[in-house]
Amino acid sequence: MDSILIIALATMGGLGFIFAGGLAFADKKLRVEENPLIAKINELLPNANCGACGNAGCYDFAVKVVEGKLSPSSCPVCDDESSAEIAKLIGSDDVNAIKLLPRILCGGADKAKNKEVRYAGPSNCALADIVAGGDKKCGYGCLGGGDCVDACKFNAIYMGEDKLPVVIEELCKGCGLCAQACPRGIIEMHPAERDLFVYCKSHDDPKTSKENCSAACIGCGICARNSNGAVEIIDNLAVIHYELLNSAEIPVEKCSTRAIKKIERNKITASLN
Repeated sequence: MDSILIIALATMGGLGFIFAGGLAFADKKLRVEENPLIAKINELLPNANCGACGNAGCYDFAVKVVEGKLSPSSCPVCDDESSAEIAKLIGSDDVNAIKLLPRILCGGADKAKNKEVRYAGPSNCALADIVAGGDKKCGYGCLGGGDCVDACKFNAIYMGEDKLPVVIEELCKGCGLCAQACPRGIIEMHPAERDLFVYCKSHDDPKTSKENCSAACIGCGICARNSNGAVEIIDNLAVIHYELLNSAEIPVEKCSTRAIKKIERNKITASLN
């Protein structure tokens, strides 16, 4: 009996040795050596893994940059210095990314009227939009639930006292996650230097828009008349064609509801967040 056990153990040990040798041989022959550039580029990336670039994470982004599928400027979160260093590593001169910032295109807040029956459903925007549309009569404005705040990985946005989101430009990386989180589409990403916006998304008729919110665009067309085609009234809402725009030509002071105006660049320090 002892001899049978010894033979069994020897057989199992021998097979284990053979399989281990086979695996070691296969690992040596079939191993794919990683390009060392991937690790170097990954170290230069913010490693936020926010997904704003459309990839699974920063490592995946680094792989695609090395493979030539993405440019160094494709990461909206990466700073200019890091992008330049990545471009240098791969021998590229594509580092001129346009800085984008989120713009909150709703001027309602406390100017928007509440519904007669108080909304008592879910507080987050995505669910409130589906369930009953929140507290406000306007079906196009900010719901005030803060989904955009929760989506931001850089603490660059918070809800103001008027229940509208406030962006801290100094902290914002331009990733666009806040815009993706807004079910009403009132957050849009725009070049940082762009200064004129329509702070309304309502397509209601002028009478309804004005009744629901005193800050709504009522589609009067004053802003469009002398704009040389840069501003157009589409479905009761002023729409800006930025490729044609000369903001100095737009009579924003004549807008009765102040729905179209130049951005108010209140520099808010990071300490407020």
